[in-house]
Parts: sequence; C-alpha cells; structure tokens
Amino acid sequence: MILVTGGTGLVGTHLLASLVQKHDKIRAIKRKNSNLDAVKEVFSFYFDDVSSQFSKIEWIEADITDVTSLGKAFEGVTYVYHVAALVSFNPKEYYLMRKINIEGTANIVNFSIAQKVTKLCFVSSIAAIDKTHKNGLIDETGDWTVEANNYGYAITKYGAEMEVWRGTQEGLDAVIVNPGIILGSGCWNTSSGKIFTQVAKGLRFYTEGVTGYVSVKDVVKSMVDLMESNIKNERYILVAENRSLKDVLFFIADAFGKKRPSIKVTTLLAEITWRLLYIPSKLFGTEAKLTKQTAKSIHNKYYFSNNKIKEAIDIKFEPIDKVIKGVCANYKK
Repeated sequence: MILVTGGTGLVGTHLLASLVQKHDKIRAIKRKNSNLDAVKEVFSFYFDDVSSQFSKIEWIEADITDVTSLGKAFEGVTYVYHVAALVSFNPKEYYLMRKINIEGTANIVNFSIAQKVTKLCFVSSIAAIDKTHKNGLIDETGDWTVEANNYGYAITKYGAEMEVWRGTQEGLDAVIVNPGIILGSGCWNTSSGKIFTQVAKGLRFYTEGVTGYVSVKDVVKSMVDLMESNIKNERYILVAENRSLKDVLFFIADAFGKKRPSIKVTTLLAEITWRLLYIPSKLFGTEAKLTKQTAKSIHNKYYFSNNKIKEAIDIKFEPIDKVIKGVCANYKK
C-alpha cells in the first residue's frame, strides 16, 4: 500500500495521477475541508475516463498534526510520499508552519518507523538548501545555517528535513527532494498556479530575481524513480533551469497572448511597498500581499545545480518555456 500526504496540492495531484497508472493500492490523506475537485481537474489533463482512475484512490480523512487520525491511514502501508506542507511568507503563520511542517513531518516519520515502512520520500524545497556558496552553482553540499536562511518557511522546511534524517538514524530508509519553483497545471489559486492566474488577468509588474524552476511532471518522475531505486538516505535538488522571474512572466504572457509586464519593481520600490502594506495589515488583521521577506526574495539571484539528480536517475528535464506553453494550454481549457 502506498500512502500519499498532501494529495490535493499541486505535486500531490500530479503524483497520484502518475501512481494510479502503475499501482492498485493507493491511499491518500485528505482533511475535512479538502477540495477533491482539484484532483479530478488534474486527472482530466491525463485521462479521458477520470472517474475510473480517481476511484483507484482510497481517501482517508486525517491530519498530519493529529496523531490519532494517522493510525488508520498507516494500516498496511509500505511506501510513503510525504508531500503535505504549509507554504507561507506571512510572519503570522510561522508557528502554524512549525506545527504542520516540522511536527507533522515528525508524526509521519514516527508512524513510518513504527509501521516498518520500506521507504519514505519527503518533498522539501530549495528554501532548505544553503545559499552561501561562493564558487558557482548551489548544490546539496552546503552547511545550512539559520543566520543565512532566517525566514519562517526555510526554517520549517529545514526542521522537517531534520526529522527525516532523525528517522534514518532509527532505521527508516528515505529520500529527500528539494524542488525549485514548481510549474504545473491545476491548483490555479494556490502555489505557483497563482502566477498563471495573475498573468492571465493582466500582470503589470516584474522583477529580475533569479531562481530555479522545474516542471511538476519532472518532480513526480524524480520522486517515483528514486523510490523505485536502491537509493536511500540522500537528498536531491530538482531544478530544470535557473531563470529570472522576468523571463518566466514574459513566457507566460506570450503563451496567453497577453501584454508582457512592463513595470520593473526595483529594490527601493519593493522596500517602500512592503512597509506601506504592513500598516493596514496590522490595523485590519489582513494578509499583506508583499511582506518583508518576499520583498527581498524577489530580487535574489540564486543559481542551482541539478548534476546530482541527473547522475542518480535517468532524467532529462523539460525546458521551462515548453513547460509554460503546456500549462497555459491547460489553463485555457
């Protein structure tokens, strides 16, 4: 039995679409308010008969932060894909992120050990990769420090990784993947899906910050191939290309036939804007659309290496411009 957490998010939905094509026993965790229509929409990009493929999944109502509810979910489980996480750059959600990302992962690891799970795949992030390399591309060998990566999401994803490594010391075989920004069809109002929705509506602003991007299909393929291999207790950066946000937004705008964003957000403008948005967010208890952390991160220029994963498995990453064309085509549907 394969167990998937986070099955209603971008990676989880595409992972399930891949798994149902090869396996009969698949179980996925959903919360009480989870939207399974998002899963069916992603399945529609893969299958003509969505219902028959969707019916292969056994859905269990559980929460990774609720130990009691996880007992039933782990019955008979041999492989675990732990995808569930909270992604937020809102300082108000830091302790919630700690609970979900760190404590939740600790619970998954503990149940995997108790259940004698054969292997665990944990989806982390490049946020948990050290960025202080001075000699070229960033790889998996850096020493992560809170001082250099001191924002909430990075801290909690690194903390989650520590729980996985702790599990390996207690006999659990595991692999960790650290994807860049994941681009894929579906989940249009969450994660990177928001980028496509915003550009489709007519986004005017861009920055020239650089980071790693990757197709959700390549993320899923890497996860499955690693789980089916003899590889264990390793972590891998998953990045197809290092691109500027400007490039990505221009690619999307061109694919939609929309006007390209034309206003460059400078460092000074971002610094002013987040401060202006901070005041009403404090007064009215709303979430600021630009925070201190995001104002900084949209201008960072990080270049990641994908050599380790390419040496480990047979993968040829899909070019980002081609990924974007495919996603935009599905969006139009």
